[in-house]
Amino acid sequence: MSDLRNCSLVCKAWYKYLNDENNDVWRLNCVRKLAEEALKSDLFSNCPTYKAKLRSFYHAWNPNDCSRNIYIKSNGFTMHRNPVAQSTDGTRAKIGFKSGRHCWEVWWEGPLGTIAVIGLATKHAPMQSHGYLGLLGTDDQSWGWNLVDNYLIHNGDSQGNYPLLNNAPKYQVGERIRVILDCEDNTLAFEKNYEFLGVAFRGLPNTPLYPSVSAVYGNTEVSMVYLGPPIDG
Repeated sequence: MSDLRNCSLVCKAWYKYLNDENNDVWRLNCVRKLAEEALKSDLFSNCPTYKAKLRSFYHAWNPNDCSRNIYIKSNGFTMHRNPVAQSTDGTRAKIGFKSGRHCWEVWWEGPLGTIAVIGLATKHAPMQSHGYLGLLGTDDQSWGWNLVDNYLIHNGDSQGNYPLLNNAPKYQVGERIRVILDCEDNTLAFEKNYEFLGVAFRGLPNTPLYPSVSAVYGNTEVSMVYLGPPIDG
C-alpha cells in the first residue's frame, strides 16, 4: 500500500490512474489479498470499488486479537464463536483510530443469545471473561451497546437505554448496524436501516480505539466491514 501511495505522487498521470478505484491495480490487489468467497459474497454491498474492498480487508477482525474461543473464518471478515459454556468472548479489529472520522458495518449472522454487544475497545480491554456478561463496557477501556436489551455499558455501569425512542425495536438477526466514530468530537454513534439513532457515547479518550464485539451464544457469527469516512446527510 505504501508503494502504491508513492506511485501516485510521481506525476499527475499516475495519480489520475490510481485515483480510479476500479482499475486493474486495485482489482489485482483484491484478488491477491481477499478470499474468493468474500469477493463473491454480499459482504461488500456498500463497498462498490476494488480499493474500498481492499481497504476493508486491512481493517477487518484481527485473528491474533480475539478470545481463544473465537476464530476468524476464511473470508477474513466474519468471526465465529465456538460453543463454550460460561464464557463471554470478544474480538477487535486490526486497526484502531485516534483521529479522523470512521464508519463500519456490523451484523450478526446467528442468534444473539442473552448478551450481544457492539462498540469500541482499547488494546487494554480484555477479550474473554468467565460467565455471561457484556464484556465490552465492563471496564473503563471499552464502550458497548447491548443489542438484546437496548442499553449502553461503560465502566461496568449501565449508561441508559439506547436509542432514545419510545418502544425502540429490537435488533433482528441480519440487520446491518452502521457504527460511526468521530475522533474530532470524541463521540460514538450508530445507524440502523439508514436511520441515525443518535450519539451513544461522548468524551471518548484520545487513544487508539478499535471496533469490537462480544458474544455469548455458541456458533454465532458476526461480520464487520469497514466503510471509510461517514457520509453526512
